[in-house]
Amino acid sequence: MHKPLTTLAAIALFGQVATAEATDAATDHSYVGMWVTEDGRIRHELLPNGRYVEARGTREGAYEGRYEVTRNHIEYWDDTGFTADGDFINGVLHHAGMILYRR
Repeated sequence: MHKPLTTLAAIALFGQVATAEATDAATDHSYVGMWVTEDGRIRHELLPNGRYVEARGTREGAYEGRYEVTRNHIEYWDDTGFTADGDFINGVLHHAGMILYRR
């Protein structure tokens, strides 16, 4: 009779573990922080929770979404459905034809 409650407890517990692992994976890299083009026009802030905020010119928060880093490669998923990627090469982010430097 208590099996449904046991099953629900197990689902809740495993869901919390999976969420914690996903959060840990998102921050298991050294690229968190601000990345800026040389002219300062494009700014990517990689947040420690696996989210990012992109500013363009005077438009703060122009794009927001999530990101994942695998070794030196970054994948972006914008909240509007747009996807992009880039690579960190010698401490510089190469993304969509742009070069961003750590600030």
